[in-house]
Formats: sequence, C-alpha cells, structure tokens
Amino acid sequence: MPGLQDVTRGRLLYGGDYNPEQWPPHVWTEDVRLMRDAGVNLVTVGVFAWAALQPAPDRFTFDWLDTVLGLLHDGGIGVALATPTASPPPWLGHHHPDTLPQGPDGIRRLYGSRNQYCPCAPAYRRAALAISSLLAARYAHHPALRLWHIGNEYGTTCHCGHCAERFRGWLRDRYGDLDGLNTAWGTAVWSQRYGDWAEVLPPRRVQYVINPLQDLDYQRFCDAMLLECFTAERDAVRAVNPAVPVTTNFMDTYRHTDGWRWAAAEDLVSLDTYPDPNDPGAAVRAAMSKDIMRSLGGGRPWLLAEQSPGAASWRPVATPLRPGLHRLWSMQAVARGADGVLHFQWRASRQGAERWHGAMVPHAGPDSRVFRGVCALGRELAGLSDVVGAAVPADVALVLDWDAWRAVELDHQPHFAFRYVDRLLDYYAPLWRDNVTCDFAPAGGPFDGYRLVVVPNLYQVSAADAARVTDYVAGGGTLVVGPFSGVTDRDERVHTGGWPGPWQELLGVRVEEHWPLPDGSPLDIASPLLGDFTATRWAEWTVARGAETVAAVRGGPLHDRPMVLRNCFRAGTAWYVATLPEPDALRRLLRQVCAEAGVTPVLPDLPPDVEAVRRGDLVFLLHHDTGRVEIRREEAP
Repeated sequence: MPGLQDVTRGRLLYGGDYNPEQWPPHVWTEDVRLMRDAGVNLVTVGVFAWAALQPAPDRFTFDWLDTVLGLLHDGGIGVALATPTASPPPWLGHHHPDTLPQGPDGIRRLYGSRNQYCPCAPAYRRAALAISSLLAARYAHHPALRLWHIGNEYGTTCHCGHCAERFRGWLRDRYGDLDGLNTAWGTAVWSQRYGDWAEVLPPRRVQYVINPLQDLDYQRFCDAMLLECFTAERDAVRAVNPAVPVTTNFMDTYRHTDGWRWAAAEDLVSLDTYPDPNDPGAAVRAAMSKDIMRSLGGGRPWLLAEQSPGAASWRPVATPLRPGLHRLWSMQAVARGADGVLHFQWRASRQGAERWHGAMVPHAGPDSRVFRGVCALGRELAGLSDVVGAAVPADVALVLDWDAWRAVELDHQPHFAFRYVDRLLDYYAPLWRDNVTCDFAPAGGPFDGYRLVVVPNLYQVSAADAARVTDYVAGGGTLVVGPFSGVTDRDERVHTGGWPGPWQELLGVRVEEHWPLPDGSPLDIASPLLGDFTATRWAEWTVARGAETVAAVRGGPLHDRPMVLRNCFRAGTAWYVATLPEPDALRRLLRQVCAEAGVTPVLPDLPPDVEAVRRGDLVFLLHHDTGRVEIRREEAP
C-alpha cells in the first residue's frame, strides 16, 4: 500500500495550497520561481477549481491545469492534486436544486459560498464522480503527481428528502425492521412508535426535544454518507494508478467525522489546524491535535496539510502570528510526527471571502516579514531529512471515541456545559506540561505496550470495550477513568444498577447519582496524598466498593463522598476521578499515577512553557513564551 514515504522521498514536504485559477498566467511563472526560493517541494492544486475545470455541465477546460502542472514539474515541485468536489459550481445548484443542502429547519442553503452540496443527492454524486474520474484519466500518471487530495474538510450535513430515504435504508441495515428500530430508539417514550418506514425522518425542527438516539444515529449516518463520497472518489483515482497515495484533510478535533474510520480508508492522515495566537492554551491544543493525527495513522508519519503563516481570516479577531510563532508551530508538528508542513495558501487572494487570510506570499509580496520567514523555515526543514519517517514513542494512551463524544453532548444531559474535548484537554494538558508524550487510542484498544491508559470520559461503553480495558488492567496496566463514564451502552440505554456500569468491579466504586454543580459552587476536597483542592461543575454520589479513597468532599451535601479512588485489580491499578479537579490538583494526581506506573517525561525539570518531544534520535525543545530560557545538559560521568 502506498504511503507518505512515497511522497516525501526522503525529504520533509514543504508548501501549501496553490490556486493558480485566481491569477493570470504570467503570475504562475513568478510563483514557481518564488517557490524554489522558499524551498517548496509540494503544492496542493485544484481544491476549489471545479468551476475553472468544468464551467458548464458539458464543457471542460483542462488546458490551464496542463500548463500549471508542467511549470511545477519543470521547477522540481511535486503536486497533491485535489478532486474539487467540496465546492460545486453554481450551474450544479441551478440545474439541480436538490443537490443543495437543507437544514433541520427545512431551509435550502443556496450556492454563492462553498460546501453547498447534499452528500446523498444522486446528481451531486454523479457530477463529483465524473470530474474526479476525468482528472484521474488525464493526470494519474503525470510526472508532477505525488498525492491525491480528495475533497476538502468533509463535514457538510443535510436533512432533505434524499437524506431521509438513505437514512431509512441505513436504519434497516442497522436494526433489521421497525420492531428493532422502535426497541433501539425507545419509542415507547412520548408515544413515538413508528408503524411505517415512511414515517421515519431525519432530525428536523420539532416542538421540544428530539429523540436522543435518533439524533445520534443521524450523526452516525451523516458521517457514513460523507465517507461514501470520499471512498467513491478515492476508488476512481486509485483505479487508474494505485501507486499514488490518497488522503483528505481532517479539521483538528472535529465531532462529525469519526477519525478512526476515516483514517482506515486513506493511505495517510492529514490535518488542517489554525491555532489562535490570542489563545494562551493554543500550544497545548495544537499539540493534542497533532498527537491525535499521528495516532489515527497508527503511529506513522502524517501530513500537516493546512496552517496559516499569518492571520486566519475567519476568526472574529484575525491577529497575525507574532515573529517566530509560525516556525514554532511548524516545528511542533514535525516533532510530533509530521513529515510535511503545508499551508493555506501559497499566494494571498485579492478577492473573495478569504482575501484577508494569511499566505506564504502575502499581499505585501516577497519583500515582507512573512515571506522571509517562509524562506528561512524552508531552509531549516530541508536540513531535517534525518527525521523523515521516524517514530514518536509514547508510554501513555488517551482513549478517544467519536460515538461517546457525540452522545455525551446530546440534548438534556445533566450538565449542558459538559464537553468532551474539554475533558480530553483536562487530562492531556498536565501531561503535556510535564513533557509526557501521549498517543490516542480507540475505546477497544489495543493497549499493548502502554504503561498508562487514561479515559478522560467514556459516557458510552460497550461490553466488548469494557472487557478490553478490564483485561488491560488485569494484565498489569494502570488506568485512570474520568467522570460521567460507563453511563450508557452504544444505543444510549442507561446502565441500571449504578455506574460506571460494567466497570464497577474494575474501579471498585459504585456511583448512585450524578451531581452536576452550578457555576460558582466549587467543592472543597481533602486529600492527604494530593493536598487539599477544589473542583467544579461535576461530582457524583459515590460509594467505595473495595477501592481506597484518595480524596473526599469536605462539607456540604456530598460530605465524605469519595472523589478520587484507587483500586488494585489483579495485577494492575485503576483510578477513578468522579469530579473535575482544579488543574494543579489534576497535575499532581497524574504525576503520582505516572510515578507509580513507571512513566517518565522526555526531559524532567524543564522551565515552564518549554515543550520536549522525542522523535527518532532527536529531542525537540520548543519554547512557547517570548522570554529567554537556558537549559543545561549534564554530561554523564
């Protein structure tokens, strides 16, 4: 199977999205010259070029793309050629209004922007497959082609009649018949029982609260339809030349596309990430996204497909990156497993919605701070060829589960502000600050080789996944489980008899009630091991069933209720945290757990805001503050 190694050819990739259709031909020649000056060796072409390639239903204009690919190849620059199907031309929506997406409110979204397509509309599917097949027939063996880039940032949803019909078929495959559907959805509640498949609809605007499993199943269905669109185009280009790798670009932590399923359908994983330079937590959020991408690909190198060397125009406050920040975030990607650093985009657009988005060649031109930095980074990356293909070792795995993420954020949960990614960051951030490198893993593992597995939140737990985690601990592993876990099965049926459902014996605790807390009402918690601390937003009425109480509430209605518990289970140890401790307390807890599990940092005792990551034989040191620090290495005696 082809992979990123077939694209890199021993050198880190460097470049960005190139949109020559926005510029006259004389600019193309200058672009190639500037790309060579900057050390660019890969550009993504055609992402938004459908109208330029097919200006009318029966007319195709490939000559300009022939010229562009020839210029790039002659300049020694490889191409990631995109299928342009994320942004259909106006003629498709005009001639086929049913291809335009419909919201849950019943209103059609019209053309005039991008992403205006229904993934289930037959006319869209036919047109998308046709343009993809023509591109493959013409360019699959072009000497400039290094990679296929399918679509762009998949995530469009629709609730139209086409989707309703496909949804019914998807449900039949899942549940068999209406009795199975009614049982799974619990339609005895609120008199929702269905007697005919024609009655079953996508979630649309209703009088009160939608059935939660109907909502969750539709999220699963939309994910499946988008993946069908991707795989259809993937198969079309692979059929002509299977030696060219295929990818599409994920968007940071994005709920609507299950990264585990999508990564298995492509040859390499790619990420679009735009950290906010005004966010004090940007570095840790970006690091987590990058570790997720590496993990989705099974630890193999991945591709940073988009970032901005300047401002991100869609932010309410589009602040540019301070000097040095573009280099820092690019090196963070390489340190955490990226074998390529690409950008959106190469040359800043003069017109259109993204006219104020940063670019490698900004509006100020090559005589600018940004372009000089781009050239300097290109030279630096060219000197890091030894890191290409190298692995990033990790002793810790955090469990990441898309279904549980979607389910825990359904309507009418006990606390509206309980957010899955926040829970991931709760546990990832203190490990990152202590320079403990983390992988991510699906709920079912595998967990072999990890000294510590952390489950920040797993609201839905299947019996099979619960058993795999239990076996991991029984075999000598160390586990930490966060609150509101083991609450339902995969079909949103609440586990009865206490929580965390099938993990009660493993964790040595029984939760009788979830006890969400209003803002401004912190818990006072005492712990001889961790020191006293406070916790917010969430607590649980717990009863220890064999576990040791490490921290308990002091005062109030939850007085003496354990909030942190440790349970020896066969050859391993399992911890349960029934609340949201303040960050310093959670950091102390994880330090204690890591010490007991034999997990050590890449480098200990570094100054604050210094990130250390080992990749292959190199250790990357990344300083996320603007001050100066000195780090001394002690030589072994």
